[in-house]
Amino acid sequence: MAYDKFDVLTSTAVPLPIENVDTDQIIPARFLKATERKGFGDNLFRDWRYHTDNTPKEHFVLNNPIYGGKILVGGKNFGSGSSREHAAWAIYDYGFRCVVSSFFADIFRNNCLNIGVLPVQVSPAFLQRIFEEIEKDPKAAFTVELQKQTITIEATGEKEEFEINSYKKENMLNGYDDIDYLISMKDEIKAFESGLPL
Repeated sequence: MAYDKFDVLTSTAVPLPIENVDTDQIIPARFLKATERKGFGDNLFRDWRYHTDNTPKEHFVLNNPIYGGKILVGGKNFGSGSSREHAAWAIYDYGFRCVVSSFFADIFRNNCLNIGVLPVQVSPAFLQRIFEEIEKDPKAAFTVELQKQTITIEATGEKEEFEINSYKKENMLNGYDDIDYLISMKDEIKAFESGLPL
């Protein structure tokens, strides 16, 4: 399989309440030389995480030990800018399996879906409620159910539905990328081919 199956995820979350986070901020261009998906997590938000001498910036959320989990909560228009796949790779490689925002750039959204990171788009009001819960309790838990297409604030039971393309949903439930999907259909493809005239 291309990546881990995604069904139900219950986790704490890392808050990044910044709007218009672009792909160059997610993974700076100087780190795009590798062609495999491994190792990019080390440089996720590199210029926000580290000083030029490679010492951590204490104020940045990924360097704050009170926050953690597999859910990244970003501000509106997350993933704008260039079409680089490496931004999604860096998020996955760091350990995030879900990104929540009130709006995603389309190419970034699709890049995430192709590698097993679930982009959950919620209303601005619900996004604000998520940030408020994390501010109140950094260990607040959230549950994302892909089959039901819902995200829930565990402490209050507040819930909101999100949209996802049905094809991408099935792929994520199975841990498939596009190639895995075609391989899973090889028997049907062979049967179809055998019925074609020579």
